[in-house]
Amino acid sequence: MNLRAIVVEDEETSREILKNYLSKYCPKVQLMGEAANVEEALVLIRNHELDLVFLDVEMPYGNAFDLLDKVGDRTFETVFVTAYDHYAIDALNAHASYYLLKPIDIDKLIDAVDYVAEIKEKENSLQNAVLKPKQQFVDGKITIPLQNGFEVLQIKDILYCQADDNYTQIFLKDKKKLVSKTLKYFEEMLTENGFARVHKSYLVNVGHIVEYRKGKGGSVVLENGKEIMVSPSKKKDLLAYFN
Repeated sequence: MNLRAIVVEDEETSREILKNYLSKYCPKVQLMGEAANVEEALVLIRNHELDLVFLDVEMPYGNAFDLLDKVGDRTFETVFVTAYDHYAIDALNAHASYYLLKPIDIDKLIDAVDYVAEIKEKENSLQNAVLKPKQQFVDGKITIPLQNGFEVLQIKDILYCQADDNYTQIFLKDKKKLVSKTLKYFEEMLTENGFARVHKSYLVNVGHIVEYRKGKGGSVVLENGKEIMVSPSKKKDLLAYFN
């Protein structure tokens, strides 16, 4: 699929290099425009339905994070392009799909575009579809420790698990349990039973997902109405669970 994209970069030389790389090595990218500052970028974003924004961090009269704050909720993916590696954590927190350092490595640029394309293709295919997992998982049971023994839980009844420091809260259809085990422990136990780690704090039973929503990082809605944000790094793996 084609990716409708813009380049936001204040340095003309850097902008031209990126545009040339995209033209030569990333034919699926359809450039809709370019911007040298936050205000120009806002105009492009508001006037076009975009799939992807290549975004430099430092610009005159504001930076990439100011721009994303002004945009608010968004359906496009973001690839940060910067000469400074200390923005990586901020980029992650801003739900960037990819982070490229200058000078741009062509192979990494291609990887970034392919990564976004795969996400957008899956999102588009699910846009009007009923979410059904690719396979039916075998119903099973797990045990959780109690002070005087253990309790048996039906895996199919678990909606999601949420990290709580070194504890995990297990949310069932009609109750929740606090267990003295880490979320990583339950991830290793439940991944083969149709659970997906969608965020550093959440492990979700894919069989209970009823809706996927596009957004900064995307989110899933469960049968009980609970909406859980999806980390950009986890989005691709989550979408792979569905037809």
